Amino acid sequence: MLEKQQQAPFFRSFNQNNQLVSLADYAGEKNVVLYFYPKDDTPGCTIEANDFTRLADEFAKLDTVVIGVSKDSCASHVDFIKKFGLKVDLLADTSGQVCESYGVWREREKNGVKSMAILRSTFIIDKNGVLVDVAYGVTPDGHAEEVLEKIKNPVTPEDQPDAE
Repeated sequence: MLEKQQQAPFFRSFNQNNQLVSLADYAGEKNVVLYFYPKDDTPGCTIEANDFTRLADEFAKLDTVVIGVSKDSCASHVDFIKKFGLKVDLLADTSGQVCESYGVWREREKNGVKSMAILRSTFIIDKNGVLVDVAYGVTPDGHAEEVLEKIKNPVTPEDQPDAE
């Protein structure tokens, strides 16, 4: 599992427009909210994408780009974006390489059946490529607002109470 203050793993993948997007594209320029979700056009994923879209202008004012990642294809992402008018880039991690490097490709059990799936997770990466927030297993409802608040009011290591 990744932790705060680590260097963010490099990522490079195609977005919905079949354009290559990488962490290096934003170095020194933008903060990146990289959120992983299981599947396009499913209830929780739609809530999350719509909420990030609703707050897109607020994120932009804070020099922050929001990027969703799933293992869906570019074509699936295009359909998802068109259906809901989404304003976030969606990366098609069809190889699973980005999911693996961020530790979100996990075994899960549903109705007694074990399978691999993306654990809904979000990473806030600063302009220097450092993880300033790591959240595994997030809930879609209200999540975009929580992420926005963390960017507006970052907690520095000095703000943390000493562990005893």
